[in-house]
Formats: sequence, C-alpha cells, structure tokens
Amino acid sequence: MTEPNYQEFYNPKLVAIYNTVCPLDGYEKFYLEIAKKVSAKTIIDIGCGTGLLTCELAKQGYQMIGVEPSRLMLDVARKSSCGKKVKWIEGNALSLEEFNADLAIMTGHVAQFHLENEEWQNALKSIHKALHPDGYLAFESRNPVVQTWATNKKQNFTDWYSPNFRRKVVDPVKGQIEVWLEIIDIKDKKVTTDVHYLFTKTGEELLSRNTLIFRTREEITKSLKNADFSVENVYGNWDGSLANEESPEFIFVARRN
Repeated sequence: MTEPNYQEFYNPKLVAIYNTVCPLDGYEKFYLEIAKKVSAKTIIDIGCGTGLLTCELAKQGYQMIGVEPSRLMLDVARKSSCGKKVKWIEGNALSLEEFNADLAIMTGHVAQFHLENEEWQNALKSIHKALHPDGYLAFESRNPVVQTWATNKKQNFTDWYSPNFRRKVVDPVKGQIEVWLEIIDIKDKKVTTDVHYLFTKTGEELLSRNTLIFRTREEITKSLKNADFSVENVYGNWDGSLANEESPEFIFVARRN
C-alpha cells in the first residue's frame, strides 16, 4: 500500500483551496472559551495550518505562536490579516522551545496524525516543556468506538467515508469543488483514506492519501499521565457536553503538573 502523502498540506493547488474546504466550523468558539477559562495570555497553536484559528485568537489579544510543518501552509498564514502579529514556526511539536506558554492547542485532529506511540509520547513531552507550570493543553481526537468501521464492513459504508457522500464547496477563485473520502485500509487502529478533490470547472481531480490513528480515551489519558499531565476534563462535542461512550469526539483539557 502506498504511504500517506497528506497532499492537502503540500500540493500548492490544494493548499490554495484549503480555507474553502476546511473553514472554521464548530470548534472555534470552544477553543476561544477554553483560552478565556484558563486566563491564557500566550498560546501555542500546534499544526496551525493556514492560521485560521490562530488569527481568531490573535484578534482577541492573545500572544500567538503558530507551529506548522508545511511551508506552503505557513506562507498562507503569514500573508493573512494577522500575519505580522503571530510568531510562526516551521516545524512540529518537537520544534517547540521553552516558551513558558499558558496554553497549547492542537485542532483539526492533529493529535491523530501522530501515528506511532513513541512519536506521540515525545510530542507530549515537548509540549510539556513549552508550557509554564500549571499551563494547559487542549486537543481533540475522534472516538473510535462510534466510527462506522467499528461495526460495518468496508464495502457497506454509506456515510462521509464513502464515495457516495460528496461534499460540494465553492471557492472564490477555483469555483465549485467536490470532496469525498474513500477508505483504503484499516489496520492497528490506523485508518488510511484517499481524499478526492474534483475541480468541477476543469474536471481536474487531485488525490491526497491520509492516515490517522484512532486511540481510545483510556490510551490518550495514559499517555498524558506519562507525560506528566493531569486530565481535568474530557468533552464529547463542541457544545461543551462531557464525553461518554457514544460521543463523536474526545476533547481533552489537561494541566501540566
């Protein structure tokens, strides 16, 4: 099987439409509330992408540090309205310094891109060092129990993981784009998908192969404990409700010990 290439982060044509395909949706208010609740002043946005949420937080007066491994994504972020207000770093969680920050966030399910447990544990340890004592870490990971593949066979998928479900968006430059996902492989809690992007106007279709890992709530809790974090709350959705077995998300808020 072909290795994941995450082309939406590295192909210039896909980076150009990223904000159209992946706008702020649902989670923006949640993280703004978290920042307010923990009285943050300095916030690290790990895997900040094109900086949509980073900029929203900067507009609220927070001192922002945006960290992103894709130079193309960072170029878009730097050219945004808040580009000069944010400290941008090309890299990942392991690129963090001892910033003495109040809060670190990982949105867009960035936590699930850390496919190996050692990699994930090292990322948490690096984040720990970047926070001041009693600083906070907040991130989300999808609940594996409620995903379709937990109960259905691959060929029976009829939800958004299926070519039968096509999302249509309209980009101001490229026009209508159809986006759909296709499950390629499921193994060891890792799910590999092909994300299809069809540019209706030209007929061009681009493909991105992605792999995400779906850790259980217990596994994530243990990993945070091993990195010297204490879990304060686990929410189940962006409305602030606490997580249960049927929640679509596990949204962790943990404090550095």
